[in-house]
Order: sequence, then C-alpha cells, then structure tokens
Amino acid sequence: MKIGIVGCGNVGSASAYACVMRGVGTEIVLHDKFPEFAQAQAEDILHATPFASPVPVRAGGLEDLNNCGIIVISAGVGQKPGETRLDLLRRNADLFNELIPALLDAAPHSILIVASNPVDVMTHMVARIAQDSHGIPAHRIIGSGTILDTARFRALVGAHLTVSSHSVHGYVLGEHGDSEVLQWSGTTVGNTPLFEFAAQVGAPITSDVRARIDDGVRNAAARIIRGKGATWYGIGSGIARIAQAVNDDEHAVISCSSPTEEVMGVRDVSLSLPRIISAHGIENVATPPLDEAEEKALTRSAEILKSAIAEIGF
Repeated sequence: MKIGIVGCGNVGSASAYACVMRGVGTEIVLHDKFPEFAQAQAEDILHATPFASPVPVRAGGLEDLNNCGIIVISAGVGQKPGETRLDLLRRNADLFNELIPALLDAAPHSILIVASNPVDVMTHMVARIAQDSHGIPAHRIIGSGTILDTARFRALVGAHLTVSSHSVHGYVLGEHGDSEVLQWSGTTVGNTPLFEFAAQVGAPITSDVRARIDDGVRNAAARIIRGKGATWYGIGSGIARIAQAVNDDEHAVISCSSPTEEVMGVRDVSLSLPRIISAHGIENVATPPLDEAEEKALTRSAEILKSAIAEIGF
C-alpha cells in the first residue's frame, strides 16, 4: 500500500522512518510546502532502508500522492506569540479547508490518519471537511488520539511490575490532553486483572504509584518539550502502528480518535476509544467497562472536546 506523508517536520519524518523500520507500505511519498525540505527528509530516510525494509522513499507534489491507500497528515500552522488557541484553530481550519479536498482529489480512496494537534479537534475538522467536499465517511478518518498516551501507560505499568509492556493491556481514553482518562479498572496483565497481578508479584498499585504513573503519562509531553522542544519518536511509532493495521487489514484494536455519534451522553464528538482498525479504516468501536470515577472523567473529557469543537464551528 502506497503511503503519503503530508508535513515533513519532526512528526511526519518520524512517522515515515518508523514505517520503514516496521516494513509498512510499498512506497512512501513525502510532501511538504518546502519541497527541498521534503527531498532532504526523503533522501535521509531512504538511506536507512538497507538496514530495515527496502521501501522506496521519495518526495513529491500533491499529484504524486495519487493512488495512496493511506495519507498521514502532520501539517499545520504554528502558533504565533500571543495567539489564542481559538485563533490558531481558525487558521488551521483555513489551511485544512484547502488541503483536505486537494488530498482527496489526488487519492480519493485513501484512509486519512491525522496527527496534527490538537488532534481530537483536528480529526473532527478533517472528517467534516472530507464529508462536505468528497462525501468521505467518518470511518476513513483516524486521529492518532491517545495511541501514544496508551503506550506510555503500558510502558510505565510494565516498568513498575518488571514485566514487558507487551503483556500490559489497558487504554487511555478521551482527549489526547489534560482531561485524558487512564482506564485503571479494566487493565490486565496477561489475562489477570492489574491489581491482582501486582499483589501477586509483590508490586502493589498504591495511591502513590497511581499518582506517579498518572503524572508520567499525563505530563510526559510537557517534560519532553521542556527538554528538547517537541515530541516525535513515540508518536511517529504510533502513526506507523495505525498505518500497519490498515496496510495489513489487521482488525487490530487500537486506542485512537474519530468522530463518534455518542459518548457518555455527549453527541457528535471526536475522542479516543478502543477502535477496530482494518483496510477499510475504523470497523467498530467499543466503550470498555469503567468504574464510576472513570465514567465521570470520560464524560468531562467528552464535554471539553465538544466545547472546543463548537468554538470553531464544526
């Protein structure tokens, strides 16, 4: 499956590199408003292919995205000093009102994976523009959402228990942001409930442990940004994982964002829930069992996102 990457900065280039490392796609085309920059990124990533998967990597214009099965969107305008979040979103809306129809003109059958932040609002925006301009159904629009937050959660729980993060099964739900919800009550290790497993291995999940892991997940981006200016490796790997699920028609269950008819009584909102991802996009969605506190937190997260979406008229 041919993959297009639109926006070749840190996140876009890391996504392309991660696809090469995972062997995802038959060809990768990088597109950026600065063609020389896209060419440089493509050439650099191509030179990694002898050590990974021999996927052709090149730069190109919008017309070179023809026949892409997947287009990753990591483009967006930067925030100006003193600019409000609402003003930033409105400028991104102006950009995307032109960009999304152009992408779908080039690749009308593609699955769009949205990585631009704030990703839940941007995902909702992309879905609405794609529907209005080309009649694209919402299940073909996938926001990266909390795929990275879920990975952070599993990694930190695994480290506490001294087990592989691959054996930890739990999700972060709702907003990719401050109101996200760590689903402690339904997390398992192997097939054993988390708290029971933790007690058995002598590493109980105390309130202090929960607070430390919650902080490690919720505030990871802020710490990384303070240290190096931005995050890209983790989210690039998450994007490649979603692309792999589409490319391989996996029907994999992944926490990601998409327009959702109703969540905890809040209608028409984009946020992250466990979703089944295949070659057709999102096949189905599930709301996992939550305890009372988690239900309240997810309701609040949905309401926050609904308000943000309404602010920009989507």
